[in-house]
This record gives sequence, structure tokens and C-alpha cells, in this order.
Amino acid sequence: MPRRPLIAGNWKMNGLGEDGARLAGALRELMTAAPDAPFDMMVAPPFTLIGRVAEILSGSGIELGGQDCHGEASGAHTGDISAPMLADLGCRYVIVGHSERRTGHGDTDALVRAKARAGLDAGLTAIVCIGETEAERDGGKTLDVVAQQLGQSLPPGADGANTVIAYEPVWAIGTGRTPTGEEVRDVHDFIRARLVDTLGGDEAGMTRILYGGSMKPGNAAEFLKLADVDGGLIGGASLEAEDFWAIAQGLPLAISSVPD
Repeated sequence: MPRRPLIAGNWKMNGLGEDGARLAGALRELMTAAPDAPFDMMVAPPFTLIGRVAEILSGSGIELGGQDCHGEASGAHTGDISAPMLADLGCRYVIVGHSERRTGHGDTDALVRAKARAGLDAGLTAIVCIGETEAERDGGKTLDVVAQQLGQSLPPGADGANTVIAYEPVWAIGTGRTPTGEEVRDVHDFIRARLVDTLGGDEAGMTRILYGGSMKPGNAAEFLKLADVDGGLIGGASLEAEDFWAIAQGLPLAISSVPD
């Protein structure tokens, strides 16, 4: 069965109440006008906006996600948020292992795995991010890094229904440097092959692999037409409703035959 594409927006640490409301409202209008859209759409607002955005998007078909979660369901973890809390707010997804968490907060593969497991336990779909730095890319270590992060970040129980992989080359996030379609294709093909080894052929075939790394309306179609690119994890371009929606329109027309 074809994989249904996912267009996921990571708002990062951007937006106050009115900003989030305007953005969510604009996206709701766009999705409402396209009830048969051949893709899933998700946005991950800052934690402070999830409740407000949830109310605005209710019934629109646009899902909510958290940008991170703790590896425990509760406890003395000041400043953290748990996966059950995200689910309680109406989230269906949680992003774990984003490069900004790995590099800025020291999230290791083991911690990413624990967070992903917590997400699955709470009934969320875990978007597990992996990707190499510029030094690793230039040193020819891309596939080694991707293999290690993928192998050590996936939790027990991960499958095609509850887990999404997001390949985000760190060197392409907000730097102006963007990989070629061939470079993205090679890594996504490699990830799919590794998933076959890890999850088995059937589950690997159902697992969505997103590309995340400066995807914009101008380059989205090039990446989204690749066989093993099943959508995008979008950062800056997700903060403008028209840009975010335009990225989704870059999906191949053949996607329209993908069933719900």
C-alpha cells in the first residue's frame, strides 16, 4: 500500500498567542477548502500555544504535535513536558531527536530512544530525527552517522504505523546550503534499506521518511518527487501559511491515488 505523505511544520520557539492563532486560522481555512487533500498535515507549535492552536484546528484534519518530550511519564523534572501531557492537549505526534535538541541540549541516541518510547507508550506517533553535521558530511561519514543514529534511536515496538523518520542534514538547516536531489535520494534509499534490516520488509515499506533541511516552496517539488521521500519536516517555511501550504502542493500528482 502506498505511504500517505506527511507535511509536518515545526514552529520551534516562535510565536505569541495572536501569532499562533492567525497562523492556525489561516491553515484551517486552506485545509477546509481542500477536504480531499492527499496528504496528512501536522504542526508542532511551542508548548505555550498547543492548547490555543488545538481549539482552532479542531475538526480541520490538521494534526498537532509536540516539539519534544521527556522520557518519563511524570516526576520531578522541572521545565519538562511529558508525552501523556502532550496527548492530553490533543497531540497525535511528538518530534524527538531534532538536531537542535541533539546539539543544543545534548540529547544522545539513548535519550532520543527513551523519548520516542515514551511517545509510543502515550499513543503518539514519534517523529525520530537523524542527520549528519557539515563536518561529518564533508568527511564522508554521512551514512555511518545515519546508520548509528537510526539503529540506536529507534525504540522497541517501533513500526510503520507509530514511527516516522525525518532525515535532516544539520548543515542544511538555516544555513542556505541545500543538498541536491541526488544526495537526498541516496540517504533516503539507505535509510529505507536499514529499516528493512531493523523492522522487516513490510514495516519498512510502511514507514514514512521525511526530508527536513531548508525545504521551501521553491525546492519542495524536487525533493517530494523522490521515491523514498514521503513528505517534509518544515521549519521556517511553516511559519507562513501560504508557504507551508505551497510546499504540500509540491507533492506529485500521482499521490492523489493514495488511500486514507
